[in-house]
Amino acid sequence: MNAAALEAHKRLTMLPAVRKREIVELVSERGECSVAELADRMDCSKATIRRDLSDLEDRQLIERSHGGAVPVTTVGNEQTYGQKEVQNLDAKMRIAERAAEEITENQVVFFDSGSTTMQVAKNAPGDRSFLAVTNSPVLAIELGEQAHDVKLTGGSLRHETRALTGPSAERFMERTNFDLLFLGTNAIGPSEGLMTPNEDEARLKSLMIENAGRVVLVSDGSKLGKQSFVKFAELTEIDMFITDTTLTDEQYEPFESADVEVVRVVEQ
Repeated sequence: MNAAALEAHKRLTMLPAVRKREIVELVSERGECSVAELADRMDCSKATIRRDLSDLEDRQLIERSHGGAVPVTTVGNEQTYGQKEVQNLDAKMRIAERAAEEITENQVVFFDSGSTTMQVAKNAPGDRSFLAVTNSPVLAIELGEQAHDVKLTGGSLRHETRALTGPSAERFMERTNFDLLFLGTNAIGPSEGLMTPNEDEARLKSLMIENAGRVVLVSDGSKLGKQSFVKFAELTEIDMFITDTTLTDEQYEPFESADVEVVRVVEQ
């Protein structure tokens, strides 16, 4: 079977969940896709694509447009956890596999809320004893299922990101320290540093960094060069940046100047 036939067979046997994830990624990447384009790309009928788009719209992962779909977010809006969870998943899984190698025996490890840090939690080594701390109930459940000791910050739950924030979470952070922090971000600017749309989450991220012995930023390349509402850290506050993208000289220079170790994971 040649390469074209193999690809066609792959599309024909694609699971609905995988197909829908690829639709969300394609729509997010291109900005808009027609039903015909998606049907051709997924090698399935237009009726199947229309059903997929209806389901994805109900889950607020895309918005229907005349004859197709567009990303659900516009400038100034924050993506939900569910939207982030399905975007660039392969890259996030590769990043997470490498990030989990940084965990050593008997550490206190903080997992920031987020879809990439969730993948790090899923890859956390089961053969090493460490204390996991997080501001995300969904990450706490994942880590707990792997028999790790887990502590939650407490606080108020933000529906958009499933993160705990507010005074209770901040008081927890102020009296605790961590050996290692896996940090997520919404945007990475060469001079602006790390940014996020929400002020409450920004304050909590700042406290995470302040109380962590070592900070590992985990982010796919889509965050590079982006802007967001609130700055919460300088690049100099980061020790390692694990990403899936080869940085240009212009992108790499600020990290080099800040003495950040940049690790790129490659597709197998």
